[in-house]
Amino acid sequence: MPSTIGWTLQDWRQAYLDREQTPARLLQELRNSLSADDIAWISLATPAQLNDGLAKLDRVLAQAGGDPAALPLFGVPFAIKDNIDAVGFETTAGCPDYTYSPDEDAAVVAKLRAAGAVLIGKTNLDQFATGLVGTRSPYGEVPNTFDPKVISGGSSSGSASVVARGLVPFALGTDTAGSGRVPAGLNNLVGLKPTRGAISIEGVVPACRSLDCVSIFALTIGDAGEVYEQAAVYQPSDAFSRQKPDTLPAAAPAIRQPGEIKRLAVPAEPDWFGDDCAKEAWGVSQGLWEKLGVTLVPTDFSLLSELAALLYEGPWVAERHAAVEDFMAAHPGSMNPVVRGIIGKAANFNATDTFKAQYRREELVRAIDHLLEDIDALLVPTAPIAPSIAAVNADPVTLNSRLGTYTNFVNLADLCALAVPAGFRSDALPFGVTLIAGAWRDSDLQQLASRWLNANPTCLGATDRPRPKEGKTESCVMSCSPISSSLGDTITVAVVGAHLTDMPLNTQLTDRNAVLMEQTTTSPNYRLFALPDTSPPKPGLKRVSGDDEGKAIVLEVWEVAATAFGSFVDLIPPPLGIGNVELADGRWVNSFICEGYALENARDVTEFGGWRAYIDAFKTGKA
Repeated sequence: MPSTIGWTLQDWRQAYLDREQTPARLLQELRNSLSADDIAWISLATPAQLNDGLAKLDRVLAQAGGDPAALPLFGVPFAIKDNIDAVGFETTAGCPDYTYSPDEDAAVVAKLRAAGAVLIGKTNLDQFATGLVGTRSPYGEVPNTFDPKVISGGSSSGSASVVARGLVPFALGTDTAGSGRVPAGLNNLVGLKPTRGAISIEGVVPACRSLDCVSIFALTIGDAGEVYEQAAVYQPSDAFSRQKPDTLPAAAPAIRQPGEIKRLAVPAEPDWFGDDCAKEAWGVSQGLWEKLGVTLVPTDFSLLSELAALLYEGPWVAERHAAVEDFMAAHPGSMNPVVRGIIGKAANFNATDTFKAQYRREELVRAIDHLLEDIDALLVPTAPIAPSIAAVNADPVTLNSRLGTYTNFVNLADLCALAVPAGFRSDALPFGVTLIAGAWRDSDLQQLASRWLNANPTCLGATDRPRPKEGKTESCVMSCSPISSSLGDTITVAVVGAHLTDMPLNTQLTDRNAVLMEQTTTSPNYRLFALPDTSPPKPGLKRVSGDDEGKAIVLEVWEVAATAFGSFVDLIPPPLGIGNVELADGRWVNSFICEGYALENARDVTEFGGWRAYIDAFKTGKA
């Protein structure tokens, strides 16, 4: 795989800044590593298309005076969902017979290319962006990046997959009912669902045109914020494009007022539909949010649920029909049967029903504003279930509906949302939460989400790369309150063995002026092994689930300067490496991981509860 796997925008920027790499070299290397057999892609840039993209970059660079620093996304590869137009690429919307070749870039693609980004390919989706599952495509069912038996989520399935695997640092999706959030939650990603109209939908195949949003998948909050800054430009030719108002009415409820987020409404009685792993992960995350200093307010979500039901159980399905009416009449056999059945429900509603539903929507939004008049934002599970592909295929409509429990109401209520990682479930699948607030409060959500991920980091997507500290960069719209430290930018790392205080390799930390933050334990989901033939003796930590019984293992959490972390990692010999570990309080931090093959002949020393206790027992002949 290319050296760029898992790179953030800053990594790409630094590579070009050092003048050691060029866009042509890095992007050709990346493209050569990508396979057309990868279900996540519908089309990849051909050599000619990539050369054309590089030529466009040269022209944009010349217009910027030849300074790469003038282009915020200079030479950065990206992908787009295949219901978004890009010149030189066909648009399929997940339906081969619908395919056409656009004459112009979608407005958002044009904005990103003008900022220096280079399109590398177009991604798979639930046909006509109808679904939250990622299984409704003739191009294949996109699997979850952590477990191929589990859904990726949709409809922006391919975009989430290629970002989670670190193939590109960001990708565009669309989000009408949750398609930019559910796949993020199921793949350990950031999913930014902007204020409706903030990013133009001109050049996007409509689902529900009055509700559609272009969404952003990224590995970090900062990257999502930077892309949003470039993409969120008013487009006069787009009837649904909106300009951010200078001020909001003073009488607006707290949920719609800009400012610091302190009070978060959470579902009083969330429905998990039998998914105990999701329920457990949510409980852990709530405790961590309270430690962040916010107040969680249990709230009755029945009004929000009633509003959500209008999207698929009311006449808004007729808006989906309006988007594909002529094609559906001429090519009914070309459509996925589930998608055709959903859109076909439009025949059940008439114009009178539509007006009645619109009146009820307005009444519900007013009632919801009253309900949330002293609430700064909502905090919800991104997805209450993580079903298998087989389960979804057996019951596609019911499970899809459950996935939208906390997403379907957002655009109808004119809210913005930000899905963020929130650790892992006990079955080792990612768990995500979503912050939701009133229109144009996108940056408020980014600020709070940055604090969250700084305090509770996970790895980047499905890669093993540690998460950098979230914070303000010169070209980023968001900011956050940094963790207090005298080391500048820092990275937290947990150690379980020879790097513990007074153990043989602890000097590798102290020589880099690392600071011991705390001694704690892992969650009770790990087993500890003494690796054979290592000097000094080293352990391997293994996460277990299901019938395998684990135990809490003693560890230390250290803070290392980001500038020193690379040299520290360079000292780690195989089969060890850096990954993530879950602490007793549910936080996920960088830590040592061990290749599975090395544990085959290793001694299980879990019973001692920690490496120091095992070494002490070994020295006295008690182990």
